[in-house]
Amino acid sequence: MKEKSKVYFLREATPQAVVELYQTLGKTLNGKVAVKVHSGEAGNQNYLKPEFWRPMVEKVGGTVVECNTAYEGERNYSDRHVKLIEEHGWNRFFKFDLMDEFGPDAKLPTSPESKFLKYDLVGKNLLNYDGLLVLSHFKGHPMGGFGGALKQLSIGCASTAGKVYIHSAGKYDRAEEQDVVWEDLPPQNDFLDSMAEAAWAVVNHFKDSAVFVNVMANMSVDCDCCAVAEDPCLKDMGVLISLDPVAIDRACVDLVKGSDDPGKEHFMHRVWSRNGERTIETAEKLGVGSQEYQLIVL
Repeated sequence: MKEKSKVYFLREATPQAVVELYQTLGKTLNGKVAVKVHSGEAGNQNYLKPEFWRPMVEKVGGTVVECNTAYEGERNYSDRHVKLIEEHGWNRFFKFDLMDEFGPDAKLPTSPESKFLKYDLVGKNLLNYDGLLVLSHFKGHPMGGFGGALKQLSIGCASTAGKVYIHSAGKYDRAEEQDVVWEDLPPQNDFLDSMAEAAWAVVNHFKDSAVFVNVMANMSVDCDCCAVAEDPCLKDMGVLISLDPVAIDRACVDLVKGSDDPGKEHFMHRVWSRNGERTIETAEKLGVGSQEYQLIVL
């Protein structure tokens, strides 16, 4: 019988808990480490600030990385995005790399089992790193239902063109098509499967040199990409860490489902109304990870 993926869990959402879990995991990321965060849209009140992540980023000596978006806002063009990064303070403590600030994008192969994406378009600077630390703020999402490790791997690491490609389920793959894609969206399940396919590409690229942290705090039904977002509807639950992005996302959803928090129905309605768990299921089918996990509470 295959061993279940280990997911470690601390019931406190603090910077110190993140570092403690990393030490417990016992996995050392060597070489040049990319630290993927969600840096927050202008106006968003829920994203986890640089001060929260600072001890963990310093622990691995990593470079905080981001990519441009594919929707109208302050992060879909490099000049505006860089300015917002400065306003949010990300380069105050860390080396920061906007990976698709300059092209051309890098093209990662997708799984032979992929149905929609022939490749994954990521910020070209992703290829400069030996390891990947994915620091995810677990929360809801207007399109994906929820955002965690799998979303960071897929949409998060994709360039503007890559985000267009994923959102269109393989129909459009140019940055200048970012306005077109929102008028010609594919069936929801095709988009969710495309996210899983893109996640496979990044996991395949880094092999066993990736670690995933999900922080269950400030959990709104809306993503940190929303300039106008609902306030959190759930109480903070804690921090999880794993080598398996499928297992950690499944564990977070299960923790919400199993809680007695009165806000869970509102949160899970967002997940279910978008069929969000399909991304987890498809990622497992592609071999990104396993939904069979052992939750180790510390």
